[in-house]
Amino acid sequence: MKKKIISFLVILIATIAVLYFSLKDDYTTIVNTVFSINKYWFLFSFVVLFGYYFFRSLVIYKITSDFNKNYKFKDALRLVLETNFFHAVTPFATGGQPYEIYSLNKHKIKISDAMSISVSNFIVYQIALVFLGLISIICNYFLHTIDASILKKLVTLGFIINFSVIVVLLLISFSKKTDKTIVDFFIDVLSKLKIIRNEEKMKEKFHDYLKEFNIGSKLLLKNKKQFINLILMHLISLICLYLVPLCLFLGIGININSYTCVIIMSYVMLIGSFVPIPGGTGGLEYGFVTFFAKVLPGSKLNAIMLVWRFITYYFGMILGAIILNIKKEQSK
Repeated sequence: MKKKIISFLVILIATIAVLYFSLKDDYTTIVNTVFSINKYWFLFSFVVLFGYYFFRSLVIYKITSDFNKNYKFKDALRLVLETNFFHAVTPFATGGQPYEIYSLNKHKIKISDAMSISVSNFIVYQIALVFLGLISIICNYFLHTIDASILKKLVTLGFIINFSVIVVLLLISFSKKTDKTIVDFFIDVLSKLKIIRNEEKMKEKFHDYLKEFNIGSKLLLKNKKQFINLILMHLISLICLYLVPLCLFLGIGININSYTCVIIMSYVMLIGSFVPIPGGTGGLEYGFVTFFAKVLPGSKLNAIMLVWRFITYYFGMILGAIILNIKKEQSK
């Protein structure tokens, strides 16, 4: 409970700070811009967002069906929507994977298999994120769509961090020796801190988990066609997410190319992915207004940024919380 309260306080403080700096210079223009967005484009931005949820759910469904044929697409969709809440309220979105494992285990999937599903999903997501980021960097180098020199160091750092995450995950998933070394190290530390009593028994238990986990992870690359399809699905999901600002810009009569929007959002996401505050709050907003400044300078851009953040972050968090509460009531 203390951790939840701290997370919500951090989100609240960061949100208030973002709102203050966004609204302080020209409150009237920002409010008027928000209410002037064409309602059809505004609603269509949610359709695009649900395209993002749909393809993310499809990835979970495809991976999980290899372990449990009874797992349905609606279960995957519900899991993705519920996971939004845990991604939103934890730094670096670290709360999502543990909940995925917990939820999948409730569907009679072994813990080791649930770990494989969660990590496999995260691996293909990271590959899609880095690949789309790399394509955007290459395209921008030749097309000069945006001035990337403004936040060049942050973009480079974000790319390196995300690429490193892929390498570490692949090592953990497919290298038994690396797994054993990491697990043994942490168990030794916990044992010295008197948190674990039976050190050898705990090591043996986790070695068995990892053995099954490695077997499950190798299934990901066994079917190369499916592996590529999963990456493509995550690419489509990210493109849907990156096109949400396009709908909002068109909603106030600002024409912007779809590829320009995708390139800019790829840069924004590379920066926001390593911001330690839940939801990347602060970093994502800063990157958004910086890179979109040439498209729409001034207070109107702050208005679009605030609406974009509500749709892609707060709406998902609220929706996830509602579904979780409904699930809790059904369980009772």
